Amino acid sequence: MLKAILIDDESAPRLLLRTLLEGYPTVRIVGEAATIADAITLIERERPDVAFLDVQMRGESGFDLFDQLDVDFRVVFVTSHDRYAARAFDVNALDYLLKPVDPDRLARTMAKLQGGRTELPKERLEYTDRLFLRLDRRTCFLRVDGIKRIRADADYSKLWTVEANEAQSNLSLKEWQERLPERHFLRIHRSTIINLEYVVNIEDWFNYSYRVFLNGIAEPEVVSRRYAMKLRERMP
Repeated sequence: MLKAILIDDESAPRLLLRTLLEGYPTVRIVGEAATIADAITLIERERPDVAFLDVQMRGESGFDLFDQLDVDFRVVFVTSHDRYAARAFDVNALDYLLKPVDPDRLARTMAKLQGGRTELPKERLEYTDRLFLRLDRRTCFLRVDGIKRIRADADYSKLWTVEANEAQSNLSLKEWQERLPERHFLRIHRSTIINLEYVVNIEDWFNYSYRVFLNGIAEPEVVSRRYAMKLRERMP
């Protein structure tokens, strides 16, 4: 059972969304809020699993919530933007609903929520894209250009970023490799991807391999022979 809250400064969209969500027996709406301040109070009291958050609210933005609160729940953005703007949400891996909420579109969002996994967009990411995803137990925005290193962690992965020394993602290394911009990221080992922009030094190592040092990361990465030639081709 997912505990859900609705955050929107207009009552009519909240009523429509509540009516649609009542058709999902695995969702229970535990409250509504019309302002960010009321939303924070509601969140602290109810500890929801998911929030349906309006992007444009009277005098404030739904994004203001992230500046005032650690978000440890899933978020579905609700927007009145035209479809070109909504497309930007898709590319940046954000869950969103376009007003007025379409029941079929809501069904896809609910399937993603109930599946419990973050999904990257189908297209290659741009280096300046921002992702909305869960790292450890916190939902946050992450700039692609802030990712320094990704390592495989069983079926998941661990990220080293500008903001965090180490954080777990529920995405696999294969999923990252298929979506990250190839110009900037390179797989240097079967279990490691690095951001070439953070490489500060490359040293010869034994058996035709190399050690790669990344800015802000103490321990170097050893590049296997299989990937050493690719690294040399990509670095000046």
